[in-house]
Order: sequence, then C-alpha cells, then structure tokens
Amino acid sequence: MQAGYWRPWPGSFVGYVCVKVLITLGSSEVRMIEVKNITKRFALKKRKRKDPEKPANANPGLGPDGKWIQVLDKVSLVAGPGAIYGLLGPNGAGKTTTLRCIATLLNPDEGQITVNGLNAQTQSREVRAQIGLLTSDMKLSGNLSCRELMRFFGKLNRLKNARIKQRMDKLASYLEMSDFIDLPIAKCSSGQKQKASIAVALVHDPDVIIFDEPTNGLDILTARTVLDFLRDFKSQGKTIILSTHIMSEAETLCDIVGIMLNGRVVCQGTQAEILASCHAQNLGDAFFKVALRHGVVDSV
Repeated sequence: MQAGYWRPWPGSFVGYVCVKVLITLGSSEVRMIEVKNITKRFALKKRKRKDPEKPANANPGLGPDGKWIQVLDKVSLVAGPGAIYGLLGPNGAGKTTTLRCIATLLNPDEGQITVNGLNAQTQSREVRAQIGLLTSDMKLSGNLSCRELMRFFGKLNRLKNARIKQRMDKLASYLEMSDFIDLPIAKCSSGQKQKASIAVALVHDPDVIIFDEPTNGLDILTARTVLDFLRDFKSQGKTIILSTHIMSEAETLCDIVGIMLNGRVVCQGTQAEILASCHAQNLGDAFFKVALRHGVVDSV
C-alpha cells in the first residue's frame, strides 16, 4: 500500500468494489470517486513565509523559496458505492483540501478527479449536481427556518416543488426535525443546526456524499444520529467519503481507511489489511505506527 498510485489488489475490499461496480452497472455508468495523483499548492502571505533563521525542513511541504506550501502531494484514492471511505489524519494533514477538490470547490494543480465518470475539473456543474457536501465550517445562520432553507436549496438544485416537499418530509422525519423545522435557524441549538445542514446538503438526494468531520462539536446523541444516517445511506448503495481524526468513529463506520500525513495518503486499505500490515491490534495503534514510520511523531 503505497502513496501516489492506486490499484485493486487480489482479495481486497477495494478491488471487490471496483469489480462489482463494473459488472453491475456496466462501462457506461461508473458510480465511484476516483482521485489520481492530485497535488495542490497554496501561496503564503508575506507574514507567513519562511524565516531564513529556521531550517529548510521545518515544514516538509514548504517550497524552497518559502513563498508557497504544498498541501497535497500526489494523492490517490478510490471510493465505491455501498461503502464508506474514511480519510484519517491529524489536523493539517490535507483531508479537507482533498475533499474540497473532489467537491469542485478547489481545483488541483495536477492530477485528475472523476466522480461517477465525470471529470471534476471540466464538468464541475454536473459533478456538483451529484454530490452532497457537509463541512465542519458550514454554518447556517439568519432568520430563515429549516424548512425554508431546504426549499431554497432544493430550488438551487432545480427540483420541482412536489419533489422538494417529498424530500423535506422524508428528511425531517428521518432526522427528527419536526420540533424545530419552522424555527429560525438562528434560534436553533448546535445539534439542530447540524441536522439542518445535513438536510440542506442532501435535499437533492445525491448519489455521492462527502462529509468533512461530520460529528465535530456535536453532543453524543446528535453524533449518533449522524453516524446512523451515514450507515443507512451506505445500505442504499451511496458512495460515501468522509474525513475524521476520531479513531473510534473510523473503526465503527469505515470500510476503507486512508491514513493521511503531510499531504500524502501513505497507507490505505480495509481495516483488516491495515492492521495486518502494521501488526497492530486496533486502528489507533496502526495509525501511531504509520505516523512513527513517516517521522510525524517521535518514538516514546
């Protein structure tokens, strides 16, 4: 399992997913996310540029002139239908940037992303129509109610009124929103706002779901609702990719795990494959061993 490329290996879950997709859907419709060798750099503002007094390797992604930083380095992954792919890594590893590239919010400098056979760089509008995106910094505010927000985003996705009502009723029931669906979003609790954000992201019933740290800042009950929601979408055959730094969440939820460090997916596979390759008893131990191997943490 190496960074920089992907291929299905015999007997692996990922290989099984790809074979299943091609057999059941045919070559004309490939329902998956495929990321191939994407890189991304950001220019640094003057006050954040490299201090000449500091060693050049103080930040492994920093450019030699200190004017830019590479946040993604040849990232490759595949997420297929009916499974949950989890990007696992510390803050600053590149998880959010990867998901934003997949969701067409950012363009990678190099590499290619396809979503259900569509090129994310050249067919961004078509890709966005198939994606439901929820990020930890998606903050709903204002005086519109949850119902009004769902209707508004349904219109943005060009749904007909009857379809919008159908989706609103279904999501409100599933997420138990009846008590606050007509409450102004500004007066909702953080858990209610998160449920509203999920409903808004999924009102158009997308085939692909991208959640960036979906339980961040939530209480235990609301977090459980979100995780159950993702499991249900998995059972419906949706393609799901999420990021997290919570080991227990990844262990109970994810079929495929990609460990991300310093802008690179350094290890990926089923949990069983990762545990076997790291000679670890659990995902937390495996993550620590991988981080130690790549010099991200010091030995203790």
